[in-house]
Amino acid sequence: MISQIITELERVYGIPRVERSNPLDELILTILSQNTNDANSERAMANLTQRFPSWEAVMRARKRTVAQAIRTGGLGNITADRIQKILKELYRKHGRLDLRFLKKLSVEEAKQYLQSFKGVGPKTAACVLLFSCRASAFPVDTHIHRIGRRMGLLPHDVSDEKAHEIMEKLVPPEKYLSLHINLIRHGRATCRPQKPQCQACCVADYCAYFKSLL
Repeated sequence: MISQIITELERVYGIPRVERSNPLDELILTILSQNTNDANSERAMANLTQRFPSWEAVMRARKRTVAQAIRTGGLGNITADRIQKILKELYRKHGRLDLRFLKKLSVEEAKQYLQSFKGVGPKTAACVLLFSCRASAFPVDTHIHRIGRRMGLLPHDVSDEKAHEIMEKLVPPEKYLSLHINLIRHGRATCRPQKPQCQACCVADYCAYFKSLL
């Protein structure tokens, strides 16, 4: 069934093409996205990189200054504190701010390393590995969690960590990027949190929720 779902979503939304990013940049962007939408997190990232010439400058700045830079994205002191603590811990461990060494680790080693930072959970770690390292990690965000439960791919009481494990076993690794992005697109356009557009859904034939309505 998963292959049919992937095929139908690609037919409707296309096969995503994403430029590979720097792992540390991706980590900071994903942290910025944790409590807001994409538009706000991207605005906050742009303001942060315009305000500071490097991550070293972000690390050494006053927290208040960092918080002001990301405030236009709806973020503030808590996120600024989290970012600075991660940067300081990374610098303390390695003497520099660089996560490209993750590409040399196994996926599990890289996940464990990233999740050793406070505020970095399974989804954030998987985003860094998938988008920056093209590693076999499948991030499960709120859209994917919701759609997965509705379709019957995930149990209704599944935890975030378990949801990642299930999806990584279920989805072919070469389709992690495609399905991750297309499920998010589908969640925004059709399988919404409230009043999902089931009659317009391209994967309704494979959905347990839709079948329950018949």
